[in-house]
Parts: sequence; structure tokens; C-alpha cells
Amino acid sequence: MNPDDTGAPTWPVYLIEDDESVLRACAQALKLADLEVRSFDSAEKALAAFDEDPPAVVVSDVRLAGMSGLELLDVVWRRDRDVPVILITGHGDVSMAVQAMRAHAYDFIEKPFSSSRLVDVVRRALERRALLLENRVLREQLGSMREIPLIGASESIQRVARTIDSLAATDVDILIHGETGTGKEVVAHALHTRSGRTGPFVALNCGALPESVFESEIFGHETGAFTGADKRRIGKIEYASDGTLFLDEIESMPLALQVKLLRVLQERRVERLGSNVSIPVNCRIVAATKTDLKRLSDHGGFRADLYYRLNVVTIELPPLRQRLNDIAPLMTYFLAQAARRFNREVPAWTEQDLFRWQHHDWPGNVRELKAVAERICLGVGDGLETVSAPAVSLAARMENYERGLIREALRGARGNVTEAAERLHLPKKTLYDKLARHQLDPETFRG
Repeated sequence: MNPDDTGAPTWPVYLIEDDESVLRACAQALKLADLEVRSFDSAEKALAAFDEDPPAVVVSDVRLAGMSGLELLDVVWRRDRDVPVILITGHGDVSMAVQAMRAHAYDFIEKPFSSSRLVDVVRRALERRALLLENRVLREQLGSMREIPLIGASESIQRVARTIDSLAATDVDILIHGETGTGKEVVAHALHTRSGRTGPFVALNCGALPESVFESEIFGHETGAFTGADKRRIGKIEYASDGTLFLDEIESMPLALQVKLLRVLQERRVERLGSNVSIPVNCRIVAATKTDLKRLSDHGGFRADLYYRLNVVTIELPPLRQRLNDIAPLMTYFLAQAARRFNREVPAWTEQDLFRWQHHDWPGNVRELKAVAERICLGVGDGLETVSAPAVSLAARMENYERGLIREALRGARGNVTEAAERLHLPKKTLYDKLARHQLDPETFRG
């Protein structure tokens, strides 16, 4: 099965109804919407075809002559829980609808319903199926990776990825700026991995070192250089030769040592503490900060000359609250990681979960998201506050999500509808229809 140009699965929609006239009318409505349909007059016949020609979505009446729709839902759930099942219920069957949703039905349609209502629900289910399949592939691709990859399709994170690809093989030193938990060390690792350097990746958190040992840790020392220096120590800069030295929280580096670091950056040579020998080093420096170094240097809290030396290239990492559409693939990855770590099954999640996650501020950014995934995998809940939105329907939530995806694509394409349609894997006409429905003007994204 491959997705079509819209990203929706090309497996058929199973339509199950034992009333021939209703079956024919529903099938016609779906076919007119360019959806592939397979019609069945019983759940048993549909299940018999399940393995040979699996469905993307199942639409079934609850009341059937043989196996009921609820029984069918249970069987489908056990065979493949990623297949959305939409149940058709009789008028006033509220209790049955509630039972269906508790039994993992994707949605239900109450009779009588319009063709447009049927098509809308099926299309949203197909989009859900496509997302689940994409996440499944992502889990398989990332399952064996030891390091956290740069995950996300948002324009902001793709811009970071393009910068990494462009600069990785160069020798330029780089400054990474971003809030706590945005993934600064992940970016540094990616720069090192793609650089082709044969030396090690060496990380040093400047904020975690007492000033008394800082100089020895980064520059090294000779025997007898100070009390307690009973043997020679190779510093981090020298150890990272032919590799990459990652200096996290560089704003915490003592001002006196910033001068020595600047000299190393300019001369590519280092002197161990207590030595007069200058040792050549060939390491790339990748520094990271969560503060505005320019403002800090203006107020005397950071050396301006070191700031300008590091600021040749700065990579800005966006906070998670500005890349909400990346939450789904990130959560998929972290859940898979946690499941392996704790020897658990990968937990399932719903649109309601995603809605709640996208309405959280994420002060801890991606690091906080990873911790939430671990809590979910351990079965203790995500620990986030419940979003109070009882009056917001699932359809409205999906509409908001779709609108966000379109806005992100338009922003990345600078208002070019053709390019945005390509990013979304949508026909241009379909995107224009969605723009009209969401009242989005491409002109506002230009410039």
C-alpha cells in the first residue's frame, strides 16, 4: 500500500450494510468523492476479505443480520488497531454510540445522515490512518538508532536541518541558540556525525563545572601544575582533536578563561596548565547557549570578542510551542524509545491526546516531551493538565489541526500556493478549496 498524492491510504474503504438501498447510496457518495470502496452486506464477508485486500477504513452499520457492528469493531481492533472503524447507529442510540467509542471506534454517524457528513468523516479517518502509517514507518526506521535524530517536518526545524547539511563538512565554529530542552546537543551531534571528522565528539557543560577545576578540565594540566595535580591530564580541547568539542551553556564560562578559549579558536593551539608547550589542535568548536550573548556582552557578562568569534554562524532552535505539528512524530519516536528501555508495549494514543499535547506550553521543550512519553509508557499518565474543552467536537479539533498544517506550509513557501500544495502533497485545487474554507489568504504569508 502506498499513499496517493494527498497522503491518504489507497487501500479501500470497507462499507458494510445489510440494507441494499442504503449500501448502494453510501457507496455512490464515497465513489463520487474519488474514494475506493468495497461493499459488503455482512461483517462476515468483510472479514473474509480482510487479509487479501486490507481496508484503510471500515464503515459499518451497528445492527446487522449476523455479526453486529460492535462485534466487528472488536475483531478489527484485535487484528489491526490502527484501522479506524466508523459505526452507523440508529436515531437516538446514544448509549450504543458511547459504548462504541469506549470500544475504540474512531467515530459514529447517526441516522439519518447526509452524503457530505459520511464523506467528511471517512476523509478524516483516512488522514488519521495515513498519520498512523507514517508513524509506524518512522518507528521502524528509527528503532535501531542510538542517538536522537532531528525529527520534524515543520519549516523551522527543516531550516535547521538544511543548515546542518550545508555546514557540517566545513571547519567553521558554530553557535547554537535555543531554550532549555530544544535539542542543542542533538544538533551538535548531527553536525559532528555529518562532518566526516575521525576524532571523537566531546561534550562539556560549562554550567556544571566549578570555576576551580574549569581551566584544568578544558585546557588540561601538567604534573605538579597545582596542588593535587599528581599526573598529567589531557584537556577536553586536546582530547577532541580531529573531532568536535561541544561547549554547552557557554555563557557560564568564567570571563578569565574566555580569553584563553578565544586564543585557541584563533590560533588552533592549546597550552596545558603549567606548561609552556603550545600543542596544535584540530577540533571544531560548537557552542550552545540559552541566553542572548549579544545582550550579555553589552552588559559585561560575556566577552564581546569571543561572542563575535563564535557568532560567525548561529543556528536558532525553535521552542516546541512553535512547532506543534512536530509533536506527533516526536512522541512516536520517544514512545518507541521508552518501550524498548522499559520492555513494554508501545502505548497507543488518540486525537484527544494530541489535542491536549498541542495545547500545552512545553516550558521544557523536547526534553519535557521525552519525559512525558516515558511516563505514558510506564502507565502513570502524561502528568499534564487536562485541557478543558468539552464543547469542542472532534471535527472542530481536526479542522484546527488541518488549518495549522496549512499555515505552516504557507509560511514555509512564503505564500506560494503551488509550493505549499507540494509540501502538503495536495492537488493545488484541493488546497485552494481548503484555503477558502479556513479563510486563509496566501498574501499574508508573503514577504
